[in-house]
Amino acid sequence: MNIHFIKYSLGKLLQLLAFSMVIPGIIAAVEANHTSIAVTLHDVQVGGFCIAIVLSLLTGTVLTLLPRKDTGERTIREGFAIVTFGWLLLTLFGGIPLFIYFVKSSDRQGVLFLLRCFTDACFEVMSGFTTTGATILADIEKLPSGLLFWRSMTHWLGGMGIVTLGIAIFPAFGVAAYQLFRGEVPGPTAERFTPSLAQTAKILWGVYAALTLVETALLFAGGMSLLDAFCHAFGTMATGGFSTRNASIGAYKSAYIDWVTVLFMFFAGMNFIIHYNLIFFRKWNILAANHEFRFYGIVIITAIAVTTTVLMVQGLGGSGDITRSYRRTPLTQERFEQKTAAEEAKIASFGSTLRHATFQVVSIITTTGYCTADFDMWPGFTRLLLVVIMFFGGCAGSTGGGMKMVRIMVVIKSSLREVRSMIQPRRIIAVRIADKAIDEKQVHAIVGFFVMFLVCTAGFSLIMSLFIPDFTTAVSSVIATICNVGPGLSGIGATENYSWIPSPGKWMLILSMLLGRLELYTVLIAFAPASWRK
Repeated sequence: MNIHFIKYSLGKLLQLLAFSMVIPGIIAAVEANHTSIAVTLHDVQVGGFCIAIVLSLLTGTVLTLLPRKDTGERTIREGFAIVTFGWLLLTLFGGIPLFIYFVKSSDRQGVLFLLRCFTDACFEVMSGFTTTGATILADIEKLPSGLLFWRSMTHWLGGMGIVTLGIAIFPAFGVAAYQLFRGEVPGPTAERFTPSLAQTAKILWGVYAALTLVETALLFAGGMSLLDAFCHAFGTMATGGFSTRNASIGAYKSAYIDWVTVLFMFFAGMNFIIHYNLIFFRKWNILAANHEFRFYGIVIITAIAVTTTVLMVQGLGGSGDITRSYRRTPLTQERFEQKTAAEEAKIASFGSTLRHATFQVVSIITTTGYCTADFDMWPGFTRLLLVVIMFFGGCAGSTGGGMKMVRIMVVIKSSLREVRSMIQPRRIIAVRIADKAIDEKQVHAIVGFFVMFLVCTAGFSLIMSLFIPDFTTAVSSVIATICNVGPGLSGIGATENYSWIPSPGKWMLILSMLLGRLELYTVLIAFAPASWRK
């Protein structure tokens, strides 16, 4: 293992993180509105950003300057180690502003309180960088503007990948860049469309930034403040889901904002290579030719049609099921009646039902996690359907989480092939996508990933059942984090949060988020003892 190159790369990523925090730091300083620089620096959020920027910059610089013999070897092991440990370091240093704010905004003291604040800060920032969108904040609207912008900005950096941004900026990554690219870009293949990987990364980030700015302008035109528009555009294009409002997108009660967000969530779940070909070369035929995109569209349309139909026929779930659904703070009768009336109004007509069903299906399947309705009050069938499509995720090469559409396609085709092989044992049947046979080694790798993903989900669910008394909440918390969705069911549902979960449980979910975002193998290879042997 080339330790020198790993340290150098981690140092560069920390330097990049330091510069990234300058913008939210400026927003915090403007919000503080103090005439004296000394007084401004003593502001809790300004001081937090200053400390985080200085520590990140100093640590990053030290890591880049530490002397050690460079072995010259830069393989997949180095790439995966940099991506994994890079994300862990970015979470630790990126969580400093939130940690200081949590400590200073409470009168409580003691080691246990500090550890809880540290856990909560790491949870929130890891949730941001991995574009999960699970939050420990019970009242998001109390958070100062600088911290609101920063938590949304972590989405945007993590969506396309801060390591990928590093590849675009730092040419010194050199021949190992492709290994870093493979470790961070989601999907079974890391496609590139120019000979230079740095140029590929620049193109991806350029398309990503352009779509973000377009959505920001549209949301601003729809009545959002500029800060809210940027934060929600960050969360949409990164398929993250952090909102500046407690009621998420539903707080705006605007059909225009809902449909704009749906459109860009759909765009974010597409392979960004498709966007590149559409924007720069007008290759509209790629939409019909790309079988993964077609499957993506079919799954979404089918899920929307089924959800809308069930809601129109059945309405909300039974009152007994809703009241029995686990909530950390059970609803009073008055609050239950208010919520029921509000949710019934959202499915009172076909147009309104279609709008809210479309929003939730697209939000969940792209793993964005924004909400306009409390889907935990919907019938059991629709709740289970939303959990199932969490596993699907977006397309390979998108910012979405989950297993990715192409993997689901390969697993389905592989399963059908086994059935046909039992009927016709002597026939050799290849797994094909877009009329092209997939190499058997890749088929086995995808099936192996599928099985490992389910095993990790089951294992983590067993562990979380030790910390969470409700079965539905325990299982859905793991699914929602390992698929990088955010909201789950019951105790961590659309209108709930993760603040009440014990700290050990939060650390398990932090690991679950990291495994899901870096797609298991990257993290497992980075921590495997064999990777560090000579």
